[in-house]
Amino acid sequence: MRPLVSIIMGSTSDWPVMKKAAIFFEEMEIPFEINALSAHRTPEQVEEFAKNASDNGIKVIIAGAGMAAHLPGVIAAMTPIPVIGVPIKASLDGLDSLLAIVQMPPGIPVATVAINGALNAGILCAQMIATGDSEVYNKTVEYKENLKKKIVNANKELKSEKFKFRTN
Repeated sequence: MRPLVSIIMGSTSDWPVMKKAAIFFEEMEIPFEINALSAHRTPEQVEEFAKNASDNGIKVIIAGAGMAAHLPGVIAAMTPIPVIGVPIKASLDGLDSLLAIVQMPPGIPVATVAINGALNAGILCAQMIATGDSEVYNKTVEYKENLKKKIVNANKELKSEKFKFRTN
Protein backbone atom coordinates (compact mmCIF):
# COMPACT_ATOMS: atom_id res chain seq x y z
CA MET A 1 0.00 0.00 0.00
CA ARG A 2 1.44 3.35 -1.07
CA PRO A 3 0.43 6.57 0.66
CA LEU A 4 -1.69 9.10 -1.23
CA VAL A 5 -1.38 11.73 1.48
CA SER A 6 1.52 12.93 3.55
CA ILE A 7 0.93 14.46 6.97
CA ILE A 8 3.94 16.54 7.91
CA MET A 9 4.48 18.47 11.11
CA GLY A 10 7.29 20.74 12.19
CA SER A 11 7.55 19.05 15.57
CA THR A 12 6.03 16.05 17.30
CA SER A 13 4.45 18.52 19.72
CA ASP A 14 2.05 19.23 16.81
CA TRP A 15 0.87 15.59 16.77
CA PRO A 16 -2.20 16.03 19.03
CA VAL A 17 -3.59 18.47 16.42
CA MET A 18 -2.42 16.63 13.30
CA LYS A 19 -3.65 13.26 14.59
CA LYS A 20 -7.20 14.38 13.76
CA ALA A 21 -6.35 14.21 10.05
CA ALA A 22 -4.81 10.76 10.50
CA ILE A 23 -7.94 9.49 12.27
CA PHE A 24 -10.06 10.87 9.42
CA PHE A 25 -7.92 9.14 6.76
CA GLU A 26 -8.10 5.89 8.71
CA GLU A 27 -11.90 6.17 8.74
CA MET A 28 -11.97 6.98 5.02
CA GLU A 29 -9.45 4.21 4.20
CA ILE A 30 -7.09 6.64 2.46
CA PRO A 31 -3.45 5.50 2.76
CA PHE A 32 -1.24 8.11 4.40
CA GLU A 33 2.17 8.63 5.91
CA ILE A 34 3.24 10.74 8.89
CA ASN A 35 6.55 12.52 9.37
CA ALA A 36 8.04 15.25 11.54
CA LEU A 37 10.21 17.54 9.43
CA SER A 38 11.34 21.02 10.34
CA ALA A 39 11.88 23.80 7.82
CA HIS A 40 14.44 25.26 10.22
CA ARG A 41 16.07 22.24 11.89
CA THR A 42 16.02 19.69 9.04
CA PRO A 43 15.84 21.76 5.83
CA GLU A 44 17.72 19.17 3.75
CA GLN A 45 15.21 16.46 4.65
CA VAL A 46 12.30 18.83 3.90
CA GLU A 47 13.77 19.53 0.46
CA GLU A 48 14.34 15.83 -0.23
CA PHE A 49 10.78 15.00 0.86
CA ALA A 50 9.18 17.78 -1.19
CA LYS A 51 11.13 17.08 -4.36
CA ASN A 52 10.37 13.34 -4.22
CA ALA A 53 6.76 13.44 -3.01
CA SER A 54 5.25 13.14 -6.49
CA ASP A 55 7.50 10.23 -7.47
CA ASN A 56 6.48 8.55 -4.20
CA GLY A 57 2.79 8.68 -5.19
CA ILE A 58 1.74 11.50 -2.85
CA LYS A 59 -1.30 13.40 -4.17
CA VAL A 60 -1.75 15.98 -1.38
CA ILE A 61 0.46 17.17 1.48
CA ILE A 62 -0.91 18.43 4.79
CA ALA A 63 1.71 20.43 6.64
CA GLY A 64 1.17 21.65 10.18
CA ALA A 65 3.41 24.24 11.78
CA GLY A 66 3.37 26.67 14.65
CA MET A 67 5.07 29.96 15.43
CA ALA A 68 7.08 31.05 12.35
CA ALA A 69 5.25 28.30 10.42
CA HIS A 70 7.43 28.20 7.34
CA LEU A 71 7.05 24.47 6.69
CA PRO A 72 3.93 24.53 4.45
CA GLY A 73 5.31 27.34 2.29
CA VAL A 74 8.77 25.83 1.98
CA ILE A 75 7.24 22.52 0.88
CA ALA A 76 4.91 24.31 -1.57
CA ALA A 77 7.90 26.11 -3.09
CA MET A 78 9.52 22.77 -3.97
CA THR A 79 6.64 20.64 -5.25
CA PRO A 80 3.73 20.95 -7.69
CA ILE A 81 1.59 18.83 -5.33
CA PRO A 82 -1.18 20.72 -3.49
CA VAL A 83 -0.20 21.69 0.05
CA ILE A 84 -2.73 22.32 2.81
CA GLY A 85 -1.33 24.30 5.73
CA VAL A 86 -2.54 23.79 9.28
CA PRO A 87 -1.57 26.68 11.56
CA ILE A 88 -0.80 25.29 15.01
CA LYS A 89 -1.63 27.30 18.11
CA ALA A 90 1.81 27.51 19.71
CA SER A 91 2.11 31.20 20.56
CA LEU A 92 0.12 34.40 19.96
CA ASP A 93 -3.05 32.23 19.93
CA GLY A 94 -1.86 30.77 16.62
CA LEU A 95 -2.24 34.05 14.72
CA ASP A 96 1.48 34.12 13.95
CA SER A 97 1.21 30.66 12.32
CA LEU A 98 -1.97 31.55 10.46
CA LEU A 99 -0.48 34.69 8.96
CA ALA A 100 2.79 32.97 8.08
CA ILE A 101 0.96 30.21 6.20
CA VAL A 102 -1.84 32.15 4.52
CA GLN A 103 0.27 35.02 3.15
CA MET A 104 2.21 33.24 0.43
CA PRO A 105 3.70 35.05 -2.55
CA PRO A 106 2.13 34.70 -6.01
CA GLY A 107 2.92 31.33 -7.56
CA ILE A 108 3.38 29.48 -4.26
CA PRO A 109 -0.15 28.73 -3.03
CA VAL A 110 -0.86 26.98 0.24
CA ALA A 111 -4.49 26.17 1.00
CA THR A 112 -4.92 27.13 4.64
CA VAL A 113 -7.44 25.92 7.19
CA ALA A 114 -8.31 27.31 10.61
CA ILE A 115 -5.90 27.31 13.52
CA ASN A 116 -5.60 23.70 14.73
CA GLY A 117 -7.93 22.70 11.85
CA ALA A 118 -6.30 19.39 10.90
CA LEU A 119 -9.65 17.62 10.54
CA ASN A 120 -10.78 20.17 7.94
CA ALA A 121 -7.41 19.76 6.22
CA GLY A 122 -8.10 16.03 6.01
CA ILE A 123 -11.58 16.58 4.62
CA LEU A 124 -10.30 19.09 2.04
CA CYS A 125 -7.58 16.63 1.09
CA ALA A 126 -10.15 13.87 0.57
CA GLN A 127 -12.23 16.21 -1.59
CA MET A 128 -9.15 16.94 -3.73
CA ILE A 129 -8.43 13.24 -4.15
CA ALA A 130 -12.14 12.60 -4.85
CA THR A 131 -11.97 14.64 -8.06
CA GLY A 132 -10.21 11.65 -9.62
CA ASP A 133 -11.36 8.77 -7.43
CA SER A 134 -15.03 7.78 -7.33
CA GLU A 135 -14.58 5.57 -4.25
CA VAL A 136 -13.14 8.44 -2.21
CA TYR A 137 -15.85 10.71 -3.65
CA ASN A 138 -18.60 8.38 -2.41
CA LYS A 139 -16.99 8.08 1.04
CA THR A 140 -16.71 11.88 1.26
CA VAL A 141 -20.38 12.31 0.35
CA GLU A 142 -21.32 9.71 2.99
CA TYR A 143 -19.14 11.44 5.60
CA LYS A 144 -20.86 14.77 4.96
CA GLU A 145 -24.31 13.15 5.08
CA ASN A 146 -23.39 11.71 8.47
CA LEU A 147 -22.45 15.20 9.65
CA LYS A 148 -25.97 16.34 8.76
CA LYS A 149 -27.47 13.42 10.69
CA LYS A 150 -25.40 14.30 13.76
CA ILE A 151 -26.78 17.84 13.78
CA VAL A 152 -30.37 16.66 13.27
CA ASN A 153 -29.97 14.20 16.15
CA ALA A 154 -28.30 16.81 18.36
CA ASN A 155 -31.20 19.18 17.74
CA LYS A 156 -33.65 16.44 18.75
CA GLU A 157 -31.71 15.93 21.97
CA LEU A 158 -31.83 19.68 22.66
CA LYS A 159 -35.62 19.50 22.57
CA SER A 160 -35.52 17.33 25.69
CA GLU A 161 -33.98 20.21 27.66
CA LYS A 162 -36.86 21.81 29.52
CA PHE A 163 -36.91 25.46 30.61
CA LYS A 164 -39.77 27.49 31.98
CA PHE A 165 -39.35 30.30 29.45
CA ARG A 166 -38.21 28.27 26.45
CA THR A 167 -40.43 28.95 23.44
CA ASN A 168 -39.57 26.03 21.18
